[in-house]
Amino acid sequence: MQKYQILLLISYLVVQAAHHLLGALNIRHMKQFGMSVPPGFEGYIDEAVLRKTVSYTLERNRAGLVESIFGSVVLVIFLYAGLLERYSIWISSLALPFILQGLFFFLLLSYADSLLSIPFSLYSTFKIEKKYGFNTMSPMLWLTDFIKSVLISTVLMGLVLVCGLWIVQQSPDFWWFYVWSFFFVFSIFMMYISPYVIEPLFNKFTSLEGGVLEEKIRAMMQQTGIRISRVFRIDASKRSRHTNAYFTGIGRTKRIVLYDTLLSAMNEGEVLAVLAHEAGHWKKKHVLKMLALFEILSLAGAYIFFQVLKTGFLAEVFDIRSSVFFAGLFILGVVFSIVSCPFTPLFSALSRRHEREADRFAVELAPDPDAMATSLIKLSRDNLSNLHPHPLYAGFYYSHPPVVERVKNIRKMNYKGVL
Repeated sequence: MQKYQILLLISYLVVQAAHHLLGALNIRHMKQFGMSVPPGFEGYIDEAVLRKTVSYTLERNRAGLVESIFGSVVLVIFLYAGLLERYSIWISSLALPFILQGLFFFLLLSYADSLLSIPFSLYSTFKIEKKYGFNTMSPMLWLTDFIKSVLISTVLMGLVLVCGLWIVQQSPDFWWFYVWSFFFVFSIFMMYISPYVIEPLFNKFTSLEGGVLEEKIRAMMQQTGIRISRVFRIDASKRSRHTNAYFTGIGRTKRIVLYDTLLSAMNEGEVLAVLAHEAGHWKKKHVLKMLALFEILSLAGAYIFFQVLKTGFLAEVFDIRSSVFFAGLFILGVVFSIVSCPFTPLFSALSRRHEREADRFAVELAPDPDAMATSLIKLSRDNLSNLHPHPLYAGFYYSHPPVVERVKNIRKMNYKGVL
């Protein structure tokens, strides 16, 4: 069995090395080309902004690299120094029922992961983000958010674990299908209740009712057949100066949420263009397509997990004799992170295709077609986004086309539209 341990370790290290190599390639490319202003960005981006962008990206990359290596070392020690075996033995010694045993097994691991992430979160928030003018969060607010997040994750994870393990216990031969079905229903349920129950725990939502901007938003959305229930502004600036906007809701009726930072950074036409882009995702059914693909792959994954866990092979590889099902599930998670790596660029490519379709939709829908381009330029400037990612890195990780490419394509669409 030792050869399988070594094979798993080598596979894991190769995947991690590939990630770090791509990151290093991206940083090298940025250092080489990062100080050149892209065509069409003049007047918005200057040398000072580029210098700040390069510095910000370098610091975030270093911090991310340290966190990634630390996480890998902890995981390897946990697996290969016998800690998983000892942990499984301890959980088993509590002599709890199957469901409670699983609940403790995974909740305690989740708490440990949250605790280990604290130093990295603090450094990122109060060192890097503060240094570059993004962080507006106080230490007390950070602590409050952390406690809320842990409590919410405990409730949700506890509910999922209890229901999932109860299904495993009740249907030993078909739990893979019933657990998948439960997760599917639960995820849809969360999409419904999250905007009303969870999100307000972190942000204050203020309606834009009666404003000129809301009237224009509703008029534009009416052209697409999307019904808007409410348009909200949230106080994102109390945590960060980063900008965003998004849709929530299932079906034809949507809620639009605008960050106050977005409203202060962009003009009316640019806000409308950003929302036209989001409308494009809904009209092109990108959310449903990605959800359908995810659920199909999840069903296949659930069946594979079932077959592997039934053999007890993975637990046997690490000589685990207690809490075999839970330890095997944990090891399967590690195996999944390795096996899923080659699929990352495929999903990224599909996502970028959706983004290009949404950009085209926004150009056709927005009152000012060029506003989509200027909004992206402002977003990249205000968020200090890397304007010169390495093509391999962008192809592997980027869910959106690089911003320079997007702006170029959008303006090309506008030009063709004029002709």
